[in-house]
Amino acid sequence: MPSVVVTGVSSGIGWGTAKVLIQHGFQVFGSVRKSEDADRLSAAWGEAFTPLLFDITDEQTVRQAAAQVAERLQGHTLSGLVNNAGIAVPAPLIYQPIDEYRQQLEVNLVGPLIVTQAFVDLLGADHRRSGRPGRIINISSIGGKLAGPFLGAYHVSKFGMEGFSDSLRIELLVHGIDVIVIGPGAVATAIWDKAEQVDTSAYRDTEYAQAVEAYRTYMIEGGRRGYPPERLGEIVWQALTTPHPPARYGYAVVPRPFFNWIIPRLLPKRRVGAVVANQLGLKRPER
Repeated sequence: MPSVVVTGVSSGIGWGTAKVLIQHGFQVFGSVRKSEDADRLSAAWGEAFTPLLFDITDEQTVRQAAAQVAERLQGHTLSGLVNNAGIAVPAPLIYQPIDEYRQQLEVNLVGPLIVTQAFVDLLGADHRRSGRPGRIINISSIGGKLAGPFLGAYHVSKFGMEGFSDSLRIELLVHGIDVIVIGPGAVATAIWDKAEQVDTSAYRDTEYAQAVEAYRTYMIEGGRRGYPPERLGEIVWQALTTPHPPARYGYAVVPRPFFNWIIPRLLPKRRVGAVVANQLGLKRPER
């Protein structure tokens, strides 16, 4: 039975990925931060799922989880590692608290490196293991190629994930471990319900007050019309099993790709930025 580690499986893309991979006969080791999530998912998925309790920014607990997986593998290689866990905290960059900005980089960019370093030997960097080398699937975003306002820290982390993946792919050729990026657009998950509860009152007295609310409404409405998380799970399954996968899946996982992917990447950045600014009422006051 092929085995895979997926981070952040309590909800969203991670949940959809774990569900689909189990349906395709994988043994899934899924990371969660709360024991109640571990119990809930174990009850739902049975023996095909093994919860791993760790925060991806905590090196010690990540390495403890890797040792737990190594014991289960009994000298065989891990088929895949899916770096999925991540966060997004919206704010205008010039007002965003530095701790909030730094946290997003820690979770979205440093965390995947911590997890990769902990599991890379199991994927085949340790050549004493039997079996074919595994693959690393890094969940980026359409926001790793196209940036908009008020999610600057998230975009920084996802643009960084793209570069991290490209460098890692070359470095791991020596071990036969492939690195594949998946850059989804909107995914219909409970995160959009939570987004309605995000407190933006800190920016109520700034020049961005109305634009922040307009952008949040736009993102929530678009997100709820996005792909179901299982759609992303199927793409992850393809990336893990296709003989010659592309280095990056983008077009296939972006709803309405012509308007949301092709056109914005063809037009000059200033033109795209001007359109977005105009829609949100981000205009320089006349003097």
